[in-house]
Amino acid sequence: MTAVRCLLSLLPRPYAFVLRRVARTFAVTTVVALALPAHAADTGSTWTLDRLMATLAQHKSGHATFTETKTLSIATQPVESSGELVFVAPDHLEKRTLSPKPEQLVVDGDMLTVERNNRKYTLALARYPELGAFIDSIRATLAGNRFALEQVYKVALAGRGDDWTLTLTPLDSRMLKVVSTITLEGTRDELRSVAIRQADGDHSLMRLQPVPAN
Repeated sequence: MTAVRCLLSLLPRPYAFVLRRVARTFAVTTVVALALPAHAADTGSTWTLDRLMATLAQHKSGHATFTETKTLSIATQPVESSGELVFVAPDHLEKRTLSPKPEQLVVDGDMLTVERNNRKYTLALARYPELGAFIDSIRATLAGNRFALEQVYKVALAGRGDDWTLTLTPLDSRMLKVVSTITLEGTRDELRSVAIRQADGDHSLMRLQPVPAN
């Protein structure tokens, strides 16, 4: 994710642009994949981080629509977008922006593909170890590996099963220079929103609506 910023000055211009897009959007895509609806969780016992992780780890696939509002220092008013998110275990993640302009971000296996403005960029994650390590940590989290998540973030859980808030604070100083916090709010195994606050003051809020499985 944000660790790729240190690589940007070494990349050809088109690839630097692609990785900047990833740095701004990949956190939402991967973290959202953790909480696309699965089975209803029993909230009868104490709601803990281990319990939340175990609940989210049940996901084998998920599909949700989103509306996202970004507040940027370079924009005179908030920027609105909408689209859909798809996750298929173990390693396929997609963020498809449909409005105002089509854009698609896909991680499939060890390849990252971005489509925007009728151009497609494909990168092998093996060429960017820091980005690959971040993505691998998210994939491990999808499998219910709390340890992997805590290698990247300081994790704080508040609330109960029917109204919880998970706050992620990057541990890496380089990541903190870009992203200050990621805050997820949900009910049981359903994620309602993801808020990202950047170190420069920009911030975004994504609201989600699950798409029922056929």
